[in-house]
Amino acid sequence: MRLISWNVNGLRAAAQKGLFEWMQQANPDILCLQETKLQQANLTNTLQNVDGYTSHWSFAEKKGYSGVATFTKHVPTNIMHGFDHERFNNEGRIITTEFDQFTLFNIYFPNGQMSEERLAYKMDFCEYALTYFDRLRDAGKSLIICGDYNIAHTPIDLKNAKQNENYSGFLPIERAWIDKLISHGYADTFRTLYPDDIKYSWWSYRFNARATNAGWRIDYFFVTDDLIPKVKDAFILNEIAGSDHCPVGIDIEL
Repeated sequence: MRLISWNVNGLRAAAQKGLFEWMQQANPDILCLQETKLQQANLTNTLQNVDGYTSHWSFAEKKGYSGVATFTKHVPTNIMHGFDHERFNNEGRIITTEFDQFTLFNIYFPNGQMSEERLAYKMDFCEYALTYFDRLRDAGKSLIICGDYNIAHTPIDLKNAKQNENYSGFLPIERAWIDKLISHGYADTFRTLYPDDIKYSWWSYRFNARATNAGWRIDYFFVTDDLIPKVKDAFILNEIAGSDHCPVGIDIEL
């Protein structure tokens, strides 16, 4: 089974750049998109009806902001929007699809660069997310948690680590949360399989960053430790354009 995650930075713009043509060629079993920037009223047949897939959506209350969508060939046994806490549910950041053998989270984690208030919200979101994951895992669920985490974990995960250590996305408090996530029994699939590989998933639109590969790895597939033996590959598709992020994914044998 192939799962792919991609922050498309506006689904309508990505569609005009060939997203759905690429999707048919890549042929993932499940495709998780973040930052769709859509409302329910914007969903055309072209955007939501892709041959072979059903689609599930979460929208922000604010227009043109955030939003996630999950396209799947497999029918979920349950679909949930958000967490069980209203504070984190008005920005359209979470879709959970349950299947017989795993529960899949598609999450667009908040960005903390705007202000101290937004950084605090981001960290509260992260802490609550981990509590929520743990509750499901302790109930016997196997979890796959994908999306744009907006955090580069270690210096190998961004081009200019020293210059960015005081900026949100690479702050000690953010990186410590990734450490905590791992300590609770969740594995970064790409880094587990490729501990020394330098690949990025996001590049600023400024300073010709993508052409010079001055990027950050902030898009992840984490899984509960019980699923790691079933992950056969993890990949970052640097060559795929259409957004300031590129797709990331895993092949998992279930």
